[in-house]
Amino acid sequence: MRTLRHTDPDFAASLASLKRHAEAHPQVRKTVQDVLTAIRDEGDSALLEFTERFGGPRLTAKQLRVTGKPKIDAETRQAIGIAQANVLAFARKSLRANWTMKNAQGGLVGERFDAFQRVGIYVPGGTAPLVSTAVMTVTLAAAAGVPEIVVTTPASMDGKVNDALHYALAFCGATEIYRVGGAQAIGALAYGTETIRPVQKIFGPGNAYVVEAKRQAFGHVAIDLLPGPSEILVLADSTANPAWIAADLLAQAEHGKGSSILFVTNSAKLLKSVDAAITTQLASLSRQEHLAGVLESGCALLLVKSLKDAVALANDFAPEHISIVTADDDKIAAQIRTAGAIFLGGYSPVAAGDFIAGPSHTLPTGGAGRSFPGLTVEMFQRRTSIIAFDAKALKKSVPVIAKFAEVEGLDAHGRSATIRFE
Repeated sequence: MRTLRHTDPDFAASLASLKRHAEAHPQVRKTVQDVLTAIRDEGDSALLEFTERFGGPRLTAKQLRVTGKPKIDAETRQAIGIAQANVLAFARKSLRANWTMKNAQGGLVGERFDAFQRVGIYVPGGTAPLVSTAVMTVTLAAAAGVPEIVVTTPASMDGKVNDALHYALAFCGATEIYRVGGAQAIGALAYGTETIRPVQKIFGPGNAYVVEAKRQAFGHVAIDLLPGPSEILVLADSTANPAWIAADLLAQAEHGKGSSILFVTNSAKLLKSVDAAITTQLASLSRQEHLAGVLESGCALLLVKSLKDAVALANDFAPEHISIVTADDDKIAAQIRTAGAIFLGGYSPVAAGDFIAGPSHTLPTGGAGRSFPGLTVEMFQRRTSIIAFDAKALKKSVPVIAKFAEVEGLDAHGRSATIRFE
C-alpha cells in the first residue's frame, strides 16, 4: 500500500499518478476488433472457437443455451428473493412515464417510453459467480417490461454455469441464457449468430476485453455504459471507526486485478489505524492472491490538509463508490458531484449496495462518473417524441415555421406548412 501525505514534496505528482485512463491497450483493441469481425462474418463457428481458445470449454452450437432448472438451497433462494424485491421496488419508482402537454400555439407534444423489445445482458464469471450482478441487471430489464432478456455468462471448463447464478437469472426474468463470455459474447449479442439472435441494446460489466467490445460495437447496437474493475474511495474524519473502514477497503479489493482502493482523511491518527487494521484483517481473508495484487498496486492511503481538500480529490478521482464517514455526512455528500454511488455513515458498507439496497451496483468506473450515471431502469426504455397539431395550432405556428425556413434557406420546409392553408 502507498501512503501519501499532503506534506510530501511530491504530493501533487503522486495524486496525478492515481488518475485512471479508460482507454484500452492497443493489443486489447486489436484482439477485440478481430473477434468482432470474425463473429460478424462466421457466426457460431467463430463463437465456439474463441470460447475454447480463450480458456473456456469446448462446446457445440446446441450446447450454448443453458436449460433445465437448477437446484439450490432454501437460504440462497431466500437471499436472492429479498435482494430482487428491493431492486424491483427501486426500479419501479424510477420508471419514466408517458406524458403530454400543449405548447404555446396549442400543439400537442409529449414523450412516450417503450421498453426495448430484446436486450442482451453480460454477467461476468471470472473468479466468482456474480449472482448479485444477475439481480442488479436482469431485474431492471424485467421491471421495464422488456419481453426478451438474453443473458450471456462464461461457463466453467466442464461447461457448467453456477447453479445459484442460473437460478437468479431465471428468477429475475431472463428469457434466454447462453454459456459464453468474453468479447465473443458481446459480438454474438451485437451481430447475432445462427444460435443467438442480435439484440437492440447491451448491458452489464466485464473485463477489459468485454468493455472494449462494447465500445467497438457501439453504434451498431446501443450500449448502457462501460463499467470496468471495482473502485472505492472512503472519505473519513477522526470520528470514523478504522476497523470498519479497513473492512470496506478489503471488500472491494477482493474483486482483484484492476481494482482501485483509496482512503482519504484529514486525520493522521486515523490513517495509521486504518493501515494497521488492513494488515490485521488481511490475514483472515480467503482471496489472498487477489487481495495482495490490489493492495500492492491499486491501493493508496492519503492524508490531506482538510476535508475540503478531500472533497476536491474525490470529485477529481470520480470513484465508482464513495463511502463518507464524517461528523457531517450530508454536508460532505452534497459536495460530491462525480461518484457512481454515495454511501453515507458508518453503517452503510458498500457491500449493502452490492447485494441488497436497491439501486443497481453496475456503476461507472475509470473516471467515467464525471459524465455517466450508473445503470438505471430507464436505460431499458426507448424514448420517442410525440407531436400532434390541429389546424388551429398549425396556423398559429406557420409564421415561425416560415421564418425559420427563410433564414435557413429551406423553402420546401416552409411550403410544407403553408400549403395546408392555401
